[in-house]
Amino acid sequence: MKGIQVSAFGESDVLTLLDIADPVMGEKDICIRLKAAGVNPVETYIRSGNYGVLPNLPYTPGSDGAGIIERVGAKVEGFQIGERVFVSTIGGRGTGTYAQKIVCEADSVYHLPDELSFEEGAALGTSAFTAVQALYQKAKILPGEYVLIHGASGGVGSLALQLAKLSGSIVIATAGSQKGLKLLSTLGADVVLNHHQVDYLRALPTLTKGHGVDVVIEMLANVNLQRDLEIMAKHGRIVVVGNRGSLEFNPRLAMNQESQIMGMLLANMTDDQKRENGYRLKGALNHGVKPIIDHVFSLAEARMAHELVISQRESAGKIVLKID
Repeated sequence: MKGIQVSAFGESDVLTLLDIADPVMGEKDICIRLKAAGVNPVETYIRSGNYGVLPNLPYTPGSDGAGIIERVGAKVEGFQIGERVFVSTIGGRGTGTYAQKIVCEADSVYHLPDELSFEEGAALGTSAFTAVQALYQKAKILPGEYVLIHGASGGVGSLALQLAKLSGSIVIATAGSQKGLKLLSTLGADVVLNHHQVDYLRALPTLTKGHGVDVVIEMLANVNLQRDLEIMAKHGRIVVVGNRGSLEFNPRLAMNQESQIMGMLLANMTDDQKRENGYRLKGALNHGVKPIIDHVFSLAEARMAHELVISQRESAGKIVLKID
């Protein structure tokens, strides 16, 4: 089969399209003929060697994809050959989605609704489960709460916005480009803010009628955490899903409002959370939630996809590889 292989950590030019062996299947595994793969920022960190846990070389990148089931292990139930599915192997075992086929554990595979394309299915995975885990397992959002989503035009943020609206939250969403701001309005954000404007959060006390923000989904904690603490409601919750550096902040702000600051890493999902998140995501997809696609590249253009992820300051959805 054709697949991207990394034989040495480095810049995007280490992503090489090669003929590689078909993955070996076990009796609890599913083999999927992939039609698309999602591209996540973490994959650029791993490829460059700048990540805490690195795979053995050579390896095929990618944890998210969508396609058609080709083979089913003898001990697998609930899936059949020919079904449309999407896969997310974060925290599990898989052979890499930047390839024509993947073998992975059955609990990393989910049925893809007919209404979604393979490209949209590939854009779910990490982004969707991050949004679900942050909103429901960590923040435990409630109807009527004020939810602030920083960087809501990206893959995680655009799904978090839709999920929060579906749950009855009042959503305040930020982006930094006209394309992103327009997307947030289209997705139904109650308030849209440009995070490149000076003091863009100053109006929040008025916008929340003096209540403050109940939940923050934080994509860039090293930039925003201090400001988040300044606008929290009592007993508010900040979920940190992204960070690119260190910072100093005043803990007194958290004490005054009894705010909670929670980090999350998708690989730490428990088996119970993984099942619950799968059911919740299925329900959300059935109610019209769908991922936003920003750019589609071919598998041979994986280098270009990684370069765009690194250089792109403002996204409006997810980057996907189409696989022939």
